[in-house]
Formats: sequence, C-alpha cells, structure tokens
Amino acid sequence: MTLTQLEVFAAVARFAHVTKAAESLGITQSAASAAISALEKQYEIKLFNRVGRTIALSEAGEVFLEEANSVLERAQAAKRTIAALGGNTFGRLEIAASQTIANYWLPRRLAVFHDRYPGINLNISIGNTREVEKLVVASDADIGFVEGAIRSNDLNLDAVGFDELVMVVQARRWQPLGRGKGPVDLTSVPWVVREPGSGTRGVLEKLAEDEGLAWNDLNVVLELPSNEAVREAVEAGVGAAVLSRHVVESAIDAGSLRALPIDVPRRKFMMVRRRTAEPSDTEKALIDMVLKSVGPDRHLV
Repeated sequence: MTLTQLEVFAAVARFAHVTKAAESLGITQSAASAAISALEKQYEIKLFNRVGRTIALSEAGEVFLEEANSVLERAQAAKRTIAALGGNTFGRLEIAASQTIANYWLPRRLAVFHDRYPGINLNISIGNTREVEKLVVASDADIGFVEGAIRSNDLNLDAVGFDELVMVVQARRWQPLGRGKGPVDLTSVPWVVREPGSGTRGVLEKLAEDEGLAWNDLNVVLELPSNEAVREAVEAGVGAAVLSRHVVESAIDAGSLRALPIDVPRRKFMMVRRRTAEPSDTEKALIDMVLKSVGPDRHLV
C-alpha cells in the first residue's frame, strides 16, 4: 500500500467520481482506476460499489476512509515539518471562487503565489457566490473569493478588491427609453440574467429593490449559468444584462456591446474564511499575500 494509492482512494471517495478525482490529482483516469484496483486486489476487498456510471463507498470503504484520511493528514504534517525545516512552505490549498473572480481577478494573483510558493498545490473550484459560501462553511474549501453577499455568520470577510458593474445591450439593435426614476426603466427591459445565488444576479435584484420593484416585476427572458453565456446572449440581441466590466470590456471596445447610463454602485471582492478555524501555514501564506496586495486601505468587514 502506497501513499499515492491512499490519495487516489480518498479523492475518489470525495468526488464519488474517478475522472474528477484523477483531474484533481493531476493524473489520468486510467492511473486512478489502476490504483483503486490494485488496493482491492491486494487486500481482496471491495472499496466501492459501482452501479452503471455511479460510484459510492462500500461499507468496508467507509471504514477504511477514516484510516486513510488519518494517514494522509499525518503524511502532510510530516511534509510540512520537513519543508519548514528547509525554510519552505509546502502543502495543498482548496480554493473556491465565484465566476467573475475566478476568470478575471484571481488567475494573475495565483500565478504570483505559485512563483513564490511552488511547494503549495492549488485546486480551484468555481461556482456562484452561494455555492462558494457553502464549500467554505462545510470545510470543502479552505478559502473562498466572492463578489456577492454572504449569509453565514460563521465566516470572516476581508475586502480585497472592487468591481465595476455596467448595464449592456447589443450596440446595433436595442435602444431602450428611460421612463423610470433613473435613466432606464427596469420594467421595460428584457433581461438576460444569471442563476439564483449568483452575485451578479444579486446586483440586479438590489437595483430592482431600490426602485421598489419585486423580481417578478422584471421581464426576465433568459436565465443562464455563466457570465460569458449571458454576454453572448446580449451580443446576439436577446436583451440587456448587468455584468462586470471585466466580462464585457472587450466587447464594448469592439463595438458589439454598448454600455447604458445606469447607476450601479461598485461591489467588493471578498475573501471568505471560516471564523473558528486556525489557518494552516499554506492558508496564511495566501491570506498574507492577498491582503498585502490590497494595502493598508483595505476595508475589514
């Protein structure tokens, strides 16, 4: 039995999916399958039940998982100790980030972090704000980055950046008239929006609330699961959207989208951490780097 086999077993148990587990470990699906098969053959035991395309821990696998995780935790502790003795930081970070941050704000910062700490492996999960919040609360992510409002009281929040929101329409075809309190009558606009739980959708929800409108008062014609899909739909002339300038700036510059005058306040990019958890050395390294990049004027929430 090797540590690699234990790592594969634990990853497959966590994802309940061999391919996803292999991707998280940076190995091929066949290598992951071979590691599980070798364990099962060596000890003549079934660790997973396979029914069609689904996979789940067997009773024996449930018992073994606790021991495997214990061994892996001790192995990581040993690696951190010897790395510290050599003046290095070593380990693994599970990071969760909402789409705008993950696609536009975070990559350059993680590249700098990787150059500074090559011994820390980074695994990034992408979801909407609500999904990121759940991952951090459940300890399935060490650190999260979101741009929407957080509901849990179990998290520490640090403002680490700002995002400018703009309302956009197709540049050539769609020209709404302003008839409400602001330059645009929100109820007269066909909207393309993100899914519930998205921080980007939350901005439009707040705009409607400030106008004394319910969500159902808006003419939502299309709901899509990503910023890029929303942008493409708007470029196709489906309707209007409120999106991060990061997402639409190139399209505005190219002339395919037009920004409309609407009062959308800047929103904060927030780093979220469990309030009761003592950060590991790897977490401290990322936290310190991000906060130092913000500078002394950062707002603590």
